[in-house]
Amino acid sequence: MATTTGLKPTSLTIRAYQVGFGDCFLLTFLYAGATRKADKERHLLIDFGTTGMPETVDPDGQMMRVARDIEERCDGKLHLVVASHRHKDHISGFATREDGSGTGDIIAGLKPEIVVQPWTEDPKAKDPKKHGKGSKTHVAFGQQENSLQQQFVSALSDMNALSEAIQLEVSNLTSTKFTRGLNQELVDQIKFLSEDNGLANKSAVENLATMGTNHFVNYGYELNVSRLLPGIKLRFLGPPTLEQHAEIKKQRASDKSEFWMLQAAAQQFWSLQSATAELIGDFTSGNTRLFPSADVFQGFFPTHNRWFIRQLRALRGDQMLRLVRILDKAMNNTSVILLLEVGGKKLLFPGDAQIENWEYALHLDKNANLKLLKDVYFYKVGHHGSRNATPKTLWNNFATRSADKKKRGRLHTMVSTMKGKHGCKDSHTEVPRATLVNELMNHSEYMTTEESALSVDLKLTFQG
Repeated sequence: MATTTGLKPTSLTIRAYQVGFGDCFLLTFLYAGATRKADKERHLLIDFGTTGMPETVDPDGQMMRVARDIEERCDGKLHLVVASHRHKDHISGFATREDGSGTGDIIAGLKPEIVVQPWTEDPKAKDPKKHGKGSKTHVAFGQQENSLQQQFVSALSDMNALSEAIQLEVSNLTSTKFTRGLNQELVDQIKFLSEDNGLANKSAVENLATMGTNHFVNYGYELNVSRLLPGIKLRFLGPPTLEQHAEIKKQRASDKSEFWMLQAAAQQFWSLQSATAELIGDFTSGNTRLFPSADVFQGFFPTHNRWFIRQLRALRGDQMLRLVRILDKAMNNTSVILLLEVGGKKLLFPGDAQIENWEYALHLDKNANLKLLKDVYFYKVGHHGSRNATPKTLWNNFATRSADKKKRGRLHTMVSTMKGKHGCKDSHTEVPRATLVNELMNHSEYMTTEESALSVDLKLTFQG
């Protein structure tokens, strides 16, 4: 490849593809001063995955359209890939097929030179005797080859098997006659989260490990891309290693100071309780049958036994949901947090990083990173707009956010998401979170993939 280190990009197009509930961002840098056609554009792909499409969209057809569009935009050459973490909604598009017709085969055919993944994907993090293809790790990574690190990474790998077992258990529970203890919303949540962590990602993981030189990154990792992407600087603000921040092993359920929750939620709850008590008081006292004219069907089990069975199934379902939520959050805390600097602008791509991942970077070195992030110009909204992936400490720190739509240098935000796939509005966990979206719309140039056919594009131009 020709030496282009003296060049600087004159523009950047950020393309967020319509992948439903998932992420796929193609960054195309234009170098107007390049003399060779091959040097005029450079391409960086951040994630490619989905766990669900809008009802009007064919999932397989859409993913193939995205892959073909990436192939066309890159003109046969992709320079760098970032796979933020292992979740299916971020890497399923990298999956291959035996006949070479998979979307991952198309991406691999673009011959990316560098593949960036979190340190937890490094084979030697699990087994020091193993090494990925051309793998490179941070200088300090050798200190991580201890039993604690290996146990943690092994546990993340074991999540795949556990997720598969949970999917099988849900199928068993919902295939029997007496399944009223498992409501459909709970079933859908378990299936979604277990599938996202499941073995369906295996071929994508293997493809990412072989399609280019692997860099397994953690907080502070140094990667010089001046040859591949001249004039561009990459900083990695996450994930931290266990030695840097052991809190990534834990997952907070809520945080009033950081999460996008409603203070009115408690008042709404007690109002509903009061109204409900009036409606069901007679029924719960045993004085009234709910459907007095309906026939009573005894079935094989006595009535009190059927009730007990349903309660057991409901408890089992709740336990499985808690397990897959733990798996989901643990994997999100391994997500790469990428800060990209180009043309005097800062672009932040945090994957699905949650609060335990973020808090290390935000409060390190006397808040040095908060100062670094103060003038972020573009923010890829974390975890599809969930309440726990955009800490208020981070959001309030952005000096570029403003209610003034005419403000020069106003913050740009972009989210790849789909309503109704994850979380619950009643518990204020819906994705995207309503209060967060309202804030994004009012204080930034907000863009979303929700209504797009193929992609949402943003073009940035740089001075001299």
